Amino acid sequence: MINDSKNMENRIDDLEKKVEKLELIINENLSNKNIENKKKKSLKEFLLEKNEEKNLKNDVQKTLAIGYYLENNGNMESFNVEDIRNGFFKAREKIPKNIPDKILLNIKKGHLMESDEKKDNLKSYVLTSLGESYVESNFKS
Repeated sequence: MINDSKNMENRIDDLEKKVEKLELIINENLSNKNIENKKKKSLKEFLLEKNEEKNLKNDVQKTLAIGYYLENNGNMESFNVEDIRNGFFKAREKIPKNIPDKILLNIKKGHLMESDEKKDNLKSYVLTSLGESYVESNFKS
């Protein structure tokens, strides 16, 4: 009888632990769902946010900001000239005549680097850690 009682207590303890784990998982999933339900920030909103203090001074910085957005909000591992051109278009910004030059100037500053892989048969680029920090600091050195 004592053994049956001990087994029952152990079984109840095990079940209580399992219920606690399940509650944690459910609560975690609910909070993740709430995060996922947030509306996605548009590229235009992102550029406006970055330019609140008039920090976006030129197309070189806008190109870098668009690249940052594509990597962090557009789920792109790398981007090419056409992705940047489409970014300017979607944000209703004036499209620079020579986007490759804007990319090259960012490379010279250490904000971008060429990716090892091509994207759509075009050279592709990624932000460097310096470039990410520069965008996140709202273009303040």
